[in-house]
Amino acid sequence: MLTLVRNSLRIKKLPSRYAVIVMPLILSVLMSGIVSAVSTLMNAGRDQFAATWPHAWAASWLIAFPSLLLLLPVVRRIVGAIVEQRA
Repeated sequence: MLTLVRNSLRIKKLPSRYAVIVMPLILSVLMSGIVSAVSTLMNAGRDQFAATWPHAWAASWLIAFPSLLLLLPVVRRIVGAIVEQRA
């Protein structure tokens, strides 16, 4: 959502309740992109990278995003059990 304010571009932020979806969305895009790029480079090489990587990324993202949605609450509980909370 973009609005123009006094000749400058201002981005309207989403409400905080969306953080539960936005954080795993961004994390899954970045992580699946990095992992699929490394895997594609190692297996297909530089010559086939541009043709192969977008499909590899899309396939891995389709697994990564729902996985993060399911696993993040579990990971938060595990971290809470291991890490001392601030006072």
